[in-house]
Amino acid sequence: MQISPKDALLNLAKVEDPFLTLFRHGTLEVEIYRPVDIDHQTPHHRDEIYIIISGSGLFHLEEEAMTFAPGDFLFVPAGAEHRFVEFSDDFSTWVLFYGPEGGETPT
Repeated sequence: MQISPKDALLNLAKVEDPFLTLFRHGTLEVEIYRPVDIDHQTPHHRDEIYIIISGSGLFHLEEEAMTFAPGDFLFVPAGAEHRFVEFSDDFSTWVLFYGPEGGETPT
């Protein structure tokens, strides 16, 4: 299976939400996410990974702030406060949720 960013964003444009689930397999769920102006996320119940498709900005994870750009990988453990801020108009990202509710046990 293959999903291009272009196809994912075209499908996202057909819905009113800033995210769209594109694939599920076992515990893995893959979404495209493109907030407009403000990221209204709340903590999630599972671990998640962001892989930035386009755009740049600042990402807050709990008390830490970091810049992001295309190609960056961001990990967010289940239950952690996080959000994208000060992001460019072309910002979009893959979102990968996986594992059990509450997150996996750190190794």
